[in-house]
Amino acid sequence: MTQAKESVITLERFKKGKTFQEYLDSGIRNRELFVENYEGTKLTAEQEAALKELAARPNGPHHIVVIGEDWCPDVYRGTGVAQRMAEAMGAELRFFERDQNKDMMAEYLKDGEFESIPVFIFYDKEHREIAHFIERPQLANEQLHLAQQALGDISPAGIAKQLGHEPSEEELKAARAAARERYLAWQKGETWANWRVATVDECIALLRSKLAG
Repeated sequence: MTQAKESVITLERFKKGKTFQEYLDSGIRNRELFVENYEGTKLTAEQEAALKELAARPNGPHHIVVIGEDWCPDVYRGTGVAQRMAEAMGAELRFFERDQNKDMMAEYLKDGEFESIPVFIFYDKEHREIAHFIERPQLANEQLHLAQQALGDISPAGIAKQLGHEPSEEELKAARAAARERYLAWQKGETWANWRVATVDECIALLRSKLAG
């Protein structure tokens, strides 16, 4: 396991992060979507039992860091999932904004390059990192085209093709607003819900793998 003392995320700094409720109450954008995804995350009995068993291990998960930003769909979907897992494990969760904590983000670049969010970092009671999860589950990566289909082509060229003429600024704004409404409606469906479930399953598998040694 990675020793947390090598990280900028010390236990002292962890304690300065926001709880889920504090983050919700901090004037963020998309607050209703964070709440909606939290309330929509229902752990199965098997998931809850697995998380409790992992947390009960001497070196099991004790607290969680989430790095994200309020504008990101993967973050407003995933943060509530992380909070549900924390509740099942009896773990503390603290949220940190990526753009205000670039030194933290630098330790968890996707493929060593991309500042992909959210990042979940699981620690044991000695604040040693057990494992981390980045961005979205594999199922979501495989089905990302479905989200893109729901949103549609919102480039100026794509909107021009839909309208049959070069769009004005007002028409661009209207088309993009309509696309956002379609996308948000799609997020209430089964595919999006399955991505939340898959996030839990992936985190459980990741923790089991890291704690197997």
